[in-house]
Amino acid sequence: MANRWTNTLTERDVTPEAAFLNRRQLMAGAAGLGLVGMAGTARAAQETLEPNVWEDITQYNNYYEFGTGKEDPAEYAGALTTKPWTVKIDGMVDKPADYALEDILKAMTIEERIYRFRCVEAWSMVVPWNGFELADLLNMAGVQSGAKYVAFETVLRPDEMPGVRYPVLDWPYVEGLRLDEAMHPLTIMATGIYGKDIPNQNGAPMRLVVPWKYGFKSIKSIVRITLTDKEPPTSWNKANAREYGFYSNVNPEVSHPRWSQATERPLGGGLFARRVPTLMFNGYEDEVASLYAGMDLKANY
Repeated sequence: MANRWTNTLTERDVTPEAAFLNRRQLMAGAAGLGLVGMAGTARAAQETLEPNVWEDITQYNNYYEFGTGKEDPAEYAGALTTKPWTVKIDGMVDKPADYALEDILKAMTIEERIYRFRCVEAWSMVVPWNGFELADLLNMAGVQSGAKYVAFETVLRPDEMPGVRYPVLDWPYVEGLRLDEAMHPLTIMATGIYGKDIPNQNGAPMRLVVPWKYGFKSIKSIVRITLTDKEPPTSWNKANAREYGFYSNVNPEVSHPRWSQATERPLGGGLFARRVPTLMFNGYEDEVASLYAGMDLKANY
């Protein structure tokens, strides 16, 4: 499926990390939809996005299956076996099956997308992902007409994931999207960063990326995708529904019960980096606001 905002790229087209970082400016459309080779005019306003360096992206993570410290995933996630990898796609689909990841990738076109990433903890970074639109994968499986939601599940391997020995969350980690959110062209399945295979601590070998939502919605190391007509449970909502809603769209006007979401700390500037205003829908308002027309965004946080 041709990308709506960029020319089609393959893995060989991805700019090497060193060359990428030497660029003084990166043109990004859609107020942050920074797509290399961008051909469309999704939004008149454009801006410069500077991706974080590899160390920022890979050494500062939340992946509680490997520990609650930001450095724990980089230290312990190397134990996760990612080959071979199978993703079960089931529920309301025409072709339910256990899909080998290599077969999925053969059927997909890998593209480079530069997205803002905003954590619910009020820090942020800019990541040059490599991946494909989730819609393409769902269409491959054949979405049935009654489906309304997409549920996701992270791999659960206690022998490889020391963090699951503790009841931080109800394991395995689960997440969900409304079907129109899942089918939106901004929503991708990421398989790489800077043209390299995605590191284990960042969700290898395949993770969800939904750039207008808080980072915990972008579930890592996915082993199951289920199409359903009912809103699926999500891990952080189950743990504390008052603090973590199903939608979890980035919204500077809706504070977390324990801190403001009006500003954020960009990663890469040290502990005393200047905070910057948080943008509605993380800067993707023009592209996704229509998905929530008529909804009370405070009630449906």
